[in-house]
Amino acid sequence: MYRPNFYESTCLRCSETVYQVDRVGPLKDFTFFHSGCFKCVHCGTKLTLKTYFNNQHKQDDKEVYCSSHVPKSGPGHLDQTSVGIRQALNAPRTNKFVNEQIRGTRSEVDGGPLGGSRQSTPNGYGGREISSPSQNDSDYKYGRFDASALHIAHALKQTEIQKAYNKAREKPIDFYLAREEQAHLEMKHRKEEDDLYRKFASKRAEEDRKIQDEFQDEWERELQRLTHKFEKELATSRRSRDEANILTMRHEQQKEDLEKNMTLRRSKKKESITRKMLEHERYETAALVDRQSSEMLELISARRSEYMQSESIFLDDEFSEGAVPVEYPLNAPIPAPPAVSKFQIYTDPIEFEDVDRIAISVAQEDQKTFTDLVRQLVGRCTTDIEKARTIFRWITVKNLNAMHFDDDLRGDTPMGLLRGIKYGTESYHVLFKRLCSYAGLHCVVIKGYSKSAGYQPGVKFQDSRFRNSWNAVYVAGAWRFVQCNWGARHLVNAKEAPKQGRGKNDSLRYEYDDHYFLTDPREFIYEFYPLQEEWQLLKRPITLREFENLPFVRSLFFRYGLHFADEGYGAVVFTDDTGAATVRIAMPTDMQSCLIFHYNLKFYDSDEELSYDGVSLKRFVMQSVIGNIVAFRVHAPCSGAFLLDIFANAVTPQEYLTGEPMKFKSVCKFKICCEELQTVMVPLPDCASGEWGPTKATRLFGLIPITHQDPLIFAGRSLDLQFRMSRPLTDFMATLHKNGIEEKKLAKYVTHSTLDDIVTFIINFPEEGQYGLDIYTRELGGPQHHHHHNNNNSSSSSGEKHLLTHCCKYLINSSKRN
Repeated sequence: MYRPNFYESTCLRCSETVYQVDRVGPLKDFTFFHSGCFKCVHCGTKLTLKTYFNNQHKQDDKEVYCSSHVPKSGPGHLDQTSVGIRQALNAPRTNKFVNEQIRGTRSEVDGGPLGGSRQSTPNGYGGREISSPSQNDSDYKYGRFDASALHIAHALKQTEIQKAYNKAREKPIDFYLAREEQAHLEMKHRKEEDDLYRKFASKRAEEDRKIQDEFQDEWERELQRLTHKFEKELATSRRSRDEANILTMRHEQQKEDLEKNMTLRRSKKKESITRKMLEHERYETAALVDRQSSEMLELISARRSEYMQSESIFLDDEFSEGAVPVEYPLNAPIPAPPAVSKFQIYTDPIEFEDVDRIAISVAQEDQKTFTDLVRQLVGRCTTDIEKARTIFRWITVKNLNAMHFDDDLRGDTPMGLLRGIKYGTESYHVLFKRLCSYAGLHCVVIKGYSKSAGYQPGVKFQDSRFRNSWNAVYVAGAWRFVQCNWGARHLVNAKEAPKQGRGKNDSLRYEYDDHYFLTDPREFIYEFYPLQEEWQLLKRPITLREFENLPFVRSLFFRYGLHFADEGYGAVVFTDDTGAATVRIAMPTDMQSCLIFHYNLKFYDSDEELSYDGVSLKRFVMQSVIGNIVAFRVHAPCSGAFLLDIFANAVTPQEYLTGEPMKFKSVCKFKICCEELQTVMVPLPDCASGEWGPTKATRLFGLIPITHQDPLIFAGRSLDLQFRMSRPLTDFMATLHKNGIEEKKLAKYVTHSTLDDIVTFIINFPEEGQYGLDIYTRELGGPQHHHHHNNNNSSSSSGEKHLLTHCCKYLINSSKRN
């Protein structure tokens, strides 16, 4: 299900989406601003988190002010309640008393960020200075008006009246353009394509003849030279029969080597010329498609205008009164950021249920012409968004891996293009552009870089390895991104072809990625970087270097509404000198109960190395969930580079407890760099995999921690853990783990007891050190076949353990000093 990205709050000033890379906040009542919009509402002075003020006298006012213009309190009066205030104001000032538990010692206070000390960044790298602009810095302009400040009044007005995109419904294309006229133009375009393909074939044959003739001439010259040399060697002196045989054998070998060498050179040259010709052919084909698309759009626009002169093309009566809907533009507008987000256009793909059903139905048949195909797709569409949607869904429904094509298919038909896409000679973006033109939509092909298959965080875009293309289509009054290739994800549940007749689609399940339809530019830029800056569709475009440094996130990251809990994350995260770095991800409130995370850690430059000194690298990562934050604390076991891959899945507790294996999908990846390691890192105890802490127990079993809410516990030589059961549970069991000690030897040090709805675990540690505690349980009267989820030591204890489900785990540091 498509979910709005709740963390992407709107800027209070301009009402545009605010992302963490350009975010100030949260402030009063959880408001956010763009850094460029964070100015005094009265005078436009640039503000910082240290210099802004809120209106303290009007709680509904969420705006920010400078010190000069923040609303001041009026003249007041002193009454009996003010005596305490006056006494406090008149109290002698002192700097001798510091609460060390709260503020630290005096030296710590002086050595804090205000004292100019080095402060660790969110990624744990402590080598960067934190400083603010000096008052004497002439380059720092306070209160300076810039271009954006001139729009403050307009932005405020927009904040009040901005609404979601108004979908003006129109009559379908059949009302104003005859199918025959469109088909006639298509046939003209087919002839032009045939002529162009014949030109390509003729040029290829000509180049092939040139190469053959060139190498044939060279072969004859080289063979003549070898033969002349051989005959000269035979004639220069009298030789024995054996010597003559040796010379003859050598001559034959030289001829054979020459033939192999020339064949190899000819193949390389032919490959090089073919590659250049293919590039030229793609350029010419793209130019032809552009021209033909323009001609088709001109035909549709002309007939549409003629129809509008005689009758209204709009279906909704309300548009005839008051505001007139904006007509679809005749010419393609210049690229500019969209005024409204995707979420303001539609909140859930279910809104397209009808047009999606049409696309899936049309995809069951093969169409001979683009006119037939597009008329079947958009014949009932009444908005430009629906037209783009049904084309997108038709393309993403077509499972090319399961399709079989005739070899004699024409390349300029829908099926011919699909066949070309399957075998790498055509592309999704060209097909989408062509179909959009037949539907009367402006569409462009954008070229650039993408973080596609094989890409890892930290890789530089220096060659053509990660080149990619995608589309922008003009709908809902703006250019919006569509990536059909990445949106086409198929999952077919049927073992056989769908049956004919009623319910023939019931056995098929089409899965696609809705993220890549009308993707917001600020999300799209995480994966795609256009060669032309204006096609970023961002108000503040970024550079290629900044694109490389953006965190490597996947579409699922946005679908689940995730965001990074700290500022400053890049594709590469540096550890501190102890080898530690933390990645913290925040979840939206409505996803906390169903999102489950997982991770994988491996050496960056190796797919095989998943362990260090025989210990799994997973044991050097501590995953924990507190509130809406999931944290991954990495402790590098050695200096070097690592790849942290974070996965997620949305499941209900009931689905989790069935014991069925869950499929996790990657949401983001980071390159973890440990440049220097001054501490020997010890792996975590060998507990069940997954998150640490009691959050899992509450989420799955309603088991509420009473004594310890955090995953890390500092204890003495004994520890009592208590939970409250919010529903009946039974068969509790806990296992203790410590590096270097067998689990069986630790079993006698853990006991538990249950009194009413309180369960208590009592641990007496045999020695000081770090321990891991796994807790298992099951619901009263629940199934007896639950597997022990994610356990690395499932065979190390009794068989009863397999009847239970892993509930939660703690990391405990036992010491006499605690």
